Amino acid sequence: MGQVELARKINVSKGIISLWENGLRDPTLTNLIALAQVFGVSLDFLAGLQDY
Repeated sequence: MGQVELARKINVSKGIISLWENGLRDPTLTNLIALAQVFGVSLDFLAGLQDY
């Protein structure tokens, strides 16, 4: 999935996705929840606290 499609799915700009990928910004909790839902994983998995 590309940046544009992901951005559309979680209602943020493509630029925000790029900032996250480059470590220049951190997603908000709301964004993390949306990412977890899109990818079908838990917040613990996204935070590296749990294996898939």
